[in-house]
Amino acid sequence: MKFCAVICEYDPFHNGHAYQFAEIRKAGFEHILCLMSGNFTQRGEAAVLEKHVRARHAVLSGADAVLELPAAFAVSPAELFARGGVHLLASLPNVEALAFGCESGDKDGFLRAARAASSEDKAFKALLKERMKDGTSYIRARNSALMELHSDVDEALLTSPNNILGVEYCRALLQEQASISPLPIRRVGGGYADTAMYRDFSSASALRAALRTGGRTETKLIRKNVPAHVFDALSCFREPPYKEAFLCALLAADDEKIAATPDCGEGLEHRLKTMARSNPTYDGMLEKVVSKRYTLSRLKRVLAENFLGIEKKKALSYLSSPLYLRVLAVKKEGGEEILSSLAGGFPLVVRGSDAAALKKDAEECFALDLRAGELYAALTGAYAGEFQPPFVG
Repeated sequence: MKFCAVICEYDPFHNGHAYQFAEIRKAGFEHILCLMSGNFTQRGEAAVLEKHVRARHAVLSGADAVLELPAAFAVSPAELFARGGVHLLASLPNVEALAFGCESGDKDGFLRAARAASSEDKAFKALLKERMKDGTSYIRARNSALMELHSDVDEALLTSPNNILGVEYCRALLQEQASISPLPIRRVGGGYADTAMYRDFSSASALRAALRTGGRTETKLIRKNVPAHVFDALSCFREPPYKEAFLCALLAADDEKIAATPDCGEGLEHRLKTMARSNPTYDGMLEKVVSKRYTLSRLKRVLAENFLGIEKKKALSYLSSPLYLRVLAVKKEGGEEILSSLAGGFPLVVRGSDAAALKKDAEECFALDLRAGELYAALTGAYAGEFQPPFVG
C-alpha cells in the first residue's frame, strides 16, 4: 500500500481540502496519509475543534489515516514545521509523495527554489545581514537575498504564504534525503489569509472568522463550505479563552524561558513582558509589539510556544532522533492493513502501552503532546481521553 502524504491542520476541514484529496487521486494515488497538527496550530492559536474530532473529519472525507504532527513542530516557524513533518514521513517506506497547496509553481520550480534556499554561502549571509538592517523580518530578508543571487528562482514561490511553506517542505525533503516526491496542488477559492466568505471554497481563516461572528448569514455560508459532518461539529463551537491563558503564562514566565522558544530572539522576550505589563490584554499587547521584523503570526507563536513549553534547542534535537508516529484516526474498512502499511518507520503509538516503550527524545517529545492535550482540555472542557479507538467509518 503506497501513500501520498499531506502535512495539515484542518482547522477546520473544508471543501478546499476535499478538492486537494480529489486532485491527489487524479495524480494516481489511491491512499492518502495525513500528518495533522494537534490541538494548537502554527499561527499560535488553539484549534477550533479537538484533534481527534478533526482527524475523524479527515477520514470521513477520504483520508486513509491521520497521524499527529508533534506539538514541538506544529507550533513552530515554517522551517521547523516542515522539517518535523518530513522527518516523520521520511521514516515510512510506503510514502511516495508529499502533496501541498500552492498559489503557483510546479515541482521543478519548488525544488529549484529549495536548493537555492539551502545554499547559504558567504555572499548570501552578507546580503541577508544587509537586508535586515532596516528591521525587515528574517524570512523577507532571506527571500530578497535569494532572488538577487538566484535569477532562476520564481519570485512568487518566495512571497506567497502557501508557496513559502511549499519551498520549506522541499528543503526538508532535500535535507532528509527522503525518497518522497513533492506534489504541488494549486489552491482554489480564497487565499491563505483571505477572510472573505465565498460560496464553495472559502479559506480556513475565513471560516474561523465567520464562526466567531456567528450570524445567520455566516452560518449559512459555513454550511456550504464544509462537509456535513464538519458543520455538525462546528455548531457547538465556543472560543476557548486561550488569549487570556497565553498572556498569563507570558507574565508568569522567566525571561530565559520565553527566550528559549523557537520564535523568540534578539531580546524580544523583554519587549513582550514590558508591553504585557502596560497593556494587559492579548490583542492590545500584540498591537504594541508587532513590527516589520516581528510579524503578528510570529509573536502569537512565541506566546503559544511559551504556554506549551516548547524549546527551540530541544525541537532541533528531535530532528536528528528516532521519534514516533501517533495514530489519531484510521479508516475502518481495511484498517488493520492500513496500520500494517504504516509499520517499518518510527514506532506506531495507538494506545498508552505503545507510548510507554518510547525512549529518550521520543519520550520527551511525546510528553509535550500529552501536556498540550491536557492544557487544551483545561481551556475547552472538551476531553474524552488522550487515547481513543482510532477506527472511523
